[in-house]
Amino acid sequence: MEEQIGQLWHRLVTRAARRDYPEAAVRLSEVQQATAMMFRALGGTRGLRVEAATETRHGARRGLLERIAGSAQHVELAWRDEEALRLPARIAVFPDRALNRELYLWLAALAAGGEDSAGDWLQGSAAATAMLLKRYPGLAGRYRRLVQAHLPQRPLPGSLRPDETRREEAIRLALLQPHDGDFTLPPGRRAPRPVPLWLHPAPPLLIPEVAANGDDDADTGPADSRECETDKRRRAERVDTPDGRGGLLAFRLESLFTRAEYAAVDRSMEEDEDADARSAVEDMEVLSLTRERGRTASRLRFDLDLPPAQHDDIPLGEGIALPEWDFRRRVLQPDYCRLQPMLARDAVPAPLPAHLARKARRLRAVFDLLKPRRVWQHDQPDGSDLDINAVIRHHTDRLRSVQADQANLFRSFRNAERDLSCLLLADLSLSTDSWVSNEQRVIDVIRDSLLLFSEALATTGDRFALYGFSSRRRSHVRFHTLKTFDEPYSDRSRGRIQAIRPGYYTRMGAAVRHATALLQRQPASHRLLMLLTDGKPNDLDRYEGRYGIEDTRMAVQEAVKSGVRPFCVTIDAKARDYLPYLFGANAWMLVRHAGELPARLPLLYARLTA
Repeated sequence: MEEQIGQLWHRLVTRAARRDYPEAAVRLSEVQQATAMMFRALGGTRGLRVEAATETRHGARRGLLERIAGSAQHVELAWRDEEALRLPARIAVFPDRALNRELYLWLAALAAGGEDSAGDWLQGSAAATAMLLKRYPGLAGRYRRLVQAHLPQRPLPGSLRPDETRREEAIRLALLQPHDGDFTLPPGRRAPRPVPLWLHPAPPLLIPEVAANGDDDADTGPADSRECETDKRRRAERVDTPDGRGGLLAFRLESLFTRAEYAAVDRSMEEDEDADARSAVEDMEVLSLTRERGRTASRLRFDLDLPPAQHDDIPLGEGIALPEWDFRRRVLQPDYCRLQPMLARDAVPAPLPAHLARKARRLRAVFDLLKPRRVWQHDQPDGSDLDINAVIRHHTDRLRSVQADQANLFRSFRNAERDLSCLLLADLSLSTDSWVSNEQRVIDVIRDSLLLFSEALATTGDRFALYGFSSRRRSHVRFHTLKTFDEPYSDRSRGRIQAIRPGYYTRMGAAVRHATALLQRQPASHRLLMLLTDGKPNDLDRYEGRYGIEDTRMAVQEAVKSGVRPFCVTIDAKARDYLPYLFGANAWMLVRHAGELPARLPLLYARLTA
């Protein structure tokens, strides 16, 4: 009974203390595309992704009911850093759902204004607002509606302490008249009430990227473990694992058990799922993450360690030094990466697998239509036969006293050639070891795709090459040779394709640069670079996040400038978040069902080269 009364009291007081409007809430997932378009259309950096912001403690004065309920201590505000535009995961500030959506778009526009203005939070926010309204007068109506709806929600200046009153009056004046000039936030003991129309005054540091030393383990846990999901982004910190040997233990010796005593303790409960895990996460302001340094019998790290030389693939040459783009310094770092061409050690010549024979026959029949045919070439200066139409035109011109520079009176029977070269580059990173169905992994789908793609192109006679890549930091980018331009497609190439296996990470920029160099050496007027991947660029070092995205984008732009046409095929469901930025709006394709990739890849090639 006491517990039920306590729960009822908690619900009542929490509901009475609420300042938001849950029934009019708008989530970021509903407007993520619209806010991204607004941000980039008004000059925001295209490489920044849009994601949920971290909830932070604001430190402002709270009302009596809020203090009793223990609520309204945190707030979600918007800000921008070098990785992402971070917007609240949910906005329920106003009772009107349309106003909450307009607030999302306003914050995206405000964040797109370039570098932060000089001065304190009040002065910088007012200056950024004034600059945005001056540059885009059409936003004035939206801003006016948001301010008029927000001001009644703020505390009345007369109800506050003198120092807080001066602060609140300065904020109200900056909201109403941001064009008036310089604003200064008066000193005070407490932080002012947050302003949801402005960006965060002091954005928090998020969880750091994975350490560059690469000692993190990918611990996925049991398959039947329940996940504790939350729509809020959390702050986190790295802490050391306690060794259990420190501290002071105080107890009475009488409380020690003797060997004769028996205690019925249900030890199995210690391993059960915590039913209150979600509630505990919601209540925590900062999550502490630790890394177990000790050796345990249940873990075995071997997946990302390089194998011994006698068991590894065969390196070809000493490696190739390649540059890499540093977007922070805006400089192309020369000889920053080392790409190592590799050849599979255990690859043996093999025929086409039996389960692909039927699909291969169908593709050969389709691609046989693209095979160069012998056709008559008319209006030639020399040839095997006279071109009657050309002779008649020439005779008519002479009668009209029209002198032609050269009389092309012959025709010849020649082969029509497809003057193009294609290089297919496959991502062989560790993520390809995941399962797409009960029968196939991603690497199996890629293997079948490469085989059917090769069977189709071998029918047309087009020049093509096949390579795969993975990486382990910048000093070891593995570039696997499956088929070069100069060798025919045969059982030897099929054996190399069937020998591919998941590798390490995805340093995509270096692989694209080397593939571009290989294509540039081909004597063809059309060069196509097809990239087959299942995820975004990443590696153990700082290649994670925007750094890898920007380097890959620069490598793609270099390929386009050199006359190579890049095109990306992916099975990553989140590809829309980054592939248009990397390859352009029309130079990529998402295959939603990975099992369809082997059949769709050759048909895509036929469409691209038609």
